[in-house]
Amino acid sequence: MIDDGDPLIFEVNVREAASETRHRVTLSQRDFERLGGGAGAEKLIDAAFRFLLDREAKESILARFDVSVISGYFPDFEQKLPHYLA
Repeated sequence: MIDDGDPLIFEVNVREAASETRHRVTLSQRDFERLGGGAGAEKLIDAAFRFLLDREAKESILARFDVSVISGYFPDFEQKLPHYLA
């Protein structure tokens, strides 16, 4: 986490094989409370990325986005997220 304000701001690096992608992700306090299920913010971001990586290549993930937009691309995100948080 690089900023613990509202929204929370994260820098995420995804490494696979010999390549890496970098992402700046924001998460509002409201979405954190709604989606986190009691988990920490870093765990929620990790779960969101594991969800995304199960559906697309790391190079297809936006370089900058807010967690709230994931449902627009993948409508089952909020339903499946608890599985990734477990």
